[in-house]
Amino acid sequence: MDFTFSEDQLLFQESVRDFLVNEVTPEKIRESWESETGRSPELWAQLAELGLTGITVPEALGGLGMSALDFVLLAQECGYVALPEPLVHTALVAVPLLTDIGGELAAQWLPKIASGEARVVVGLSQNLLVEDAHTADLILLQQGDDIHALTPGQFNLRHNESVDPSRKLYAVEATASNIVCSDVAVITACLNRGALGNAAQALGLAQRMVDLAVQYTSERNQFGKPIGSFQAVKHHMANVAVQLEYAKAPVHRAAYAVANDLNSASENVSHAKVVACEAANLAAKNCIQVHGAMGYTWEVDLHIFMKKAWALANSWGDAGFHKNRINDFILRADTPLGAGNTFLN
Repeated sequence: MDFTFSEDQLLFQESVRDFLVNEVTPEKIRESWESETGRSPELWAQLAELGLTGITVPEALGGLGMSALDFVLLAQECGYVALPEPLVHTALVAVPLLTDIGGELAAQWLPKIASGEARVVVGLSQNLLVEDAHTADLILLQQGDDIHALTPGQFNLRHNESVDPSRKLYAVEATASNIVCSDVAVITACLNRGALGNAAQALGLAQRMVDLAVQYTSERNQFGKPIGSFQAVKHHMANVAVQLEYAKAPVHRAAYAVANDLNSASENVSHAKVVACEAANLAAKNCIQVHGAMGYTWEVDLHIFMKKAWALANSWGDAGFHKNRINDFILRADTPLGAGNTFLN
């Protein structure tokens, strides 16, 4: 059985990586921190032109009609550059939720998302703060077991600071009622996709932090040789590399489960979120350590990726939430455990 990604998927990943690395530099991210919205309409237009804002929008509504499995590699690349724009949120959360809701709401908003004309964000009870609510043309907000569709003028916002300057977080207070969905299963699927997006980005963030640390330790000399040649430094990087490699399969498995609506999707996503964020947190810890005193300065680019990793680890369900879901799954009487059940749905 072949579990590898297709050649087309890998080529798409490579082309998106090349674009993002060239366009989303640490210098541009720092510049965005000083702007009024923290977002770039020009970059968003470029992402739309490449078809990325509509990648999961059905073809009949102007998109590419692709799945979470097709997008997961691209989400990793978004993490690798610490993309401030809400592309992962759009493709994995907002668009699928609108598709699940369907009807006139989906027909109205999905073509606009695909063309880059509209930004739609989702706020669930699991996340007390909604990212990018200040630029949203539509907010899909959970209240109890209901999802409300709110446009500007139907909600109030209160800004909250984040450890990651690129994240623009807001408490949203609805001033109108417009229930468009009351299906708990749809809300659970939405939460899973948000957690999957964070897990995939965590993989990219961890890899970027390792790359930055390797570059720094190959250039920084001590006792007449690069510090990267010292065994203790090598061990720090090797520990991250091993944990990162072992986190990839659960994330890709979770993407498959979400894309194919498997019964195990919640458990698969929680597993992926835990291991990917643990790998990113270890990368942050070890990479800042090998940077030494330089690692604690604001000017070092490592901060950009480290702080985003910390922020993503605690959104769309923190470690405690996802470990509890895994625990509940393992301890169920009917859970099929053991090597012979590894590839069961």
